[in-house]
Amino acid sequence: MSRTPSSNARSAANTSVPLLDVHRQYDELRDDIRSAIDRVCDSGRFILGPECTALEQEIAAYCHAAHTVGCASGSDALLLALLALDIGPGDEVIVPSYTFFATASAVWRVGAKVVFAEIDADTFNVDAEHVASLVTPQTKAIIPVHLFGQCADMHAINRIARQFGLYVIEDACQAIGAELDGKRAGSMSHIGTLSFYPTKNLGGFGDGGMLTTSDDAIATRLRLIAAHGMSPRYYHRVVGINSRLDSLQACVLRVKLPHLERWTEARAANAARYHELFAERGLADAVRLPATASGCRHVWNQFVIRIDETRRDALRQFLTDSGVGTEIYYPVPLHMQECFQPIGCREGSLPITERAARETIALPIFPELSAAEQRRVVDRIGEFFSSNASRKLQTVEAAKPMRQMARRAS
Repeated sequence: MSRTPSSNARSAANTSVPLLDVHRQYDELRDDIRSAIDRVCDSGRFILGPECTALEQEIAAYCHAAHTVGCASGSDALLLALLALDIGPGDEVIVPSYTFFATASAVWRVGAKVVFAEIDADTFNVDAEHVASLVTPQTKAIIPVHLFGQCADMHAINRIARQFGLYVIEDACQAIGAELDGKRAGSMSHIGTLSFYPTKNLGGFGDGGMLTTSDDAIATRLRLIAAHGMSPRYYHRVVGINSRLDSLQACVLRVKLPHLERWTEARAANAARYHELFAERGLADAVRLPATASGCRHVWNQFVIRIDETRRDALRQFLTDSGVGTEIYYPVPLHMQECFQPIGCREGSLPITERAARETIALPIFPELSAAEQRRVVDRIGEFFSSNASRKLQTVEAAKPMRQMARRAS
């Protein structure tokens, strides 16, 4: 027998704010997307068909790149970039520790040594000064990540690369459309990588990725390696992998791409509104809002705030109980992940990164988010900091050192 939801349950459902709601975007484009899928189904061209070729051309124009090469995922894009540059055993690649796992795992998979770098406390992007200090004769590449939708300091990164003769691979998987001094993410290095995972600013209906480059020879090699190293058919010049963007993903992305600028502007407007709402609530001392570096066009894949580490998890639980979706990007830095322990990194070796992992929390920022929903998010955060829950937490945290002293004494 079906049960009627309680008034409290109905109230919570009506006031909940999801971290991301893909249905709102789909509802707007439903007819166009289904028509595009039907077009592919009718053609029977499911792999490397005309939809893929057209999408590559459109993304190349959007990203200001001479060439793009579609592939199966953003993770594969990173792997393909390393393979195309002949990076492998005996080489070192510098990557930030504060990023998604794929940035470092691709380096590990080709047999190169992962070298973890510190981040900037304000932007969360890799600290170029620390990168420079990590370069050795074995260093072959740097992978700066344009984290959360904001470009890393590519001016400094590229200076380091030129000084030491290194490759640069931009991990722009969270940053399509982001800019630094007018240059688009993915156009400022030897190779750029994009992801079309459904949660990205330009998201498909599954996995998908793309590489950008303005080097003709690199583009040719990327395309070769992504198709088993085969050219012509059944003749294999190198040992590649099977990583191809399928036509169904391409047709969906082609429907969405013309809307990307509008969605990016909506994300930026939502970010500006958050700053206004937090100021109205007088939360400046409790919440540290994300910063945008000079010359950057931030595309706000995520809106990540920082609060005191003793309150972060309690705030997230409070928001969850209040129906507000959040996420922690990232709770464990890569240099502290179990699988990378053979590298020999120790806790405390990257203190700014480790602190960010303890203090950050992402709030809803998707384009269709309403002003009323944003106000509910900030109101709930304001309630937390003025609530008994917050004061109780402070009491518990303050008591911890006393309990630890008592244990040592005993």
